[in-house]
Amino acid sequence: MAKRKISRRKRDARNSAPSRPSRTAEGSEWIYGRHAVHAALDNPQRRTDRLVATAEGASRLRDAFPALDPEIVDRGTLDALLPDHAVHQGIALLAPALQATALEDLLVDPSPQAILVVLDQVTDPHNVGAVLRSAAAFGALGVIVQDRSAPPAAGTLTKAASGALDILPLVRVTNLARALDQIGAGGFWRIGFDGDAEQSLGDAPLNGRVALVLGAEGGGLRRLTREACDHLVRIEAPGKLKTLNVSNAAAVTLYETVRRQNTDQTTGK
Repeated sequence: MAKRKISRRKRDARNSAPSRPSRTAEGSEWIYGRHAVHAALDNPQRRTDRLVATAEGASRLRDAFPALDPEIVDRGTLDALLPDHAVHQGIALLAPALQATALEDLLVDPSPQAILVVLDQVTDPHNVGAVLRSAAAFGALGVIVQDRSAPPAAGTLTKAASGALDILPLVRVTNLARALDQIGAGGFWRIGFDGDAEQSLGDAPLNGRVALVLGAEGGGLRRLTREACDHLVRIEAPGKLKTLNVSNAAAVTLYETVRRQNTDQTTGK
C-alpha cells in the first residue's frame, strides 16, 4: 500500500510540536479557547508569537478579526501543541505572559466605590479562573493571590477565566497578611468570609472601598488572614447544603457588593 504523502507544512508543524506544555521554555504561554484568545487579541498589552487554528476555527476568528491570518493546522496538530484534553475550540495563541501588576498599582485607584478580591490558598486553576471571570464581570479592580499557593496564569486557569486575565490583573504577593495590611491602609474594608462567623453578608459594610477575602474549600481562611480582616461574615444559604464552592461564593459576594453599592449611590447614602 502506498504511503499517504504529508505536506511539508503539516510535517514541519508535527515535528516542531512540543509535548503538551502550556508554557514554553522561552516563557510564552498557550492561550486557547475562543473567549480567551479573542480577549488576548483585543488587549493592546499582549504581544503575539504565534496564532494557530483549524480551518473552522480560522473562519470564526476572521469574523471577529478580518485582518488576521492564522496558521492553519489540522485538529491533531493543534491538540499536540496544547496540554492534554485542552478544550481549544479550534484556536490557540502563543504569547508572552502579561507584565506583572503590583498591588500598589491597584491601591492608587481613587474611586470611592471599588472592589478587590483576595484569595487565600485557592490552588485549583478552575476556581481561580472562575473567580477572575466573575470579578471582571462585576467590575472589580483585580484579584490578589499569594504567589506560592496560586496556580500559574496559563493553560487551564486562562481558559477558565474566559478572557478575564486580559481585562483585570491577577496580582501575586509574597505575604498575604502583609498585603491585607496594605489594602486596609489604602482605605478598603477587608471583609473575610467564614462559615462560622456571627455576622451575615447582608449586615456587612459593603459600601465604599471593599476587599472581599475568600479562603480555600475545606481549610477556609488561615488565622493570620482572618486576623487581618475588619469583619468576618458568612453567606446565609437557606437550602439543605450550606457551603458553596469558592468561585460560586465569590460570584454571590460580588453581586451583593455591587448591588449594595449601586443602591447606596441611588439613595445618596
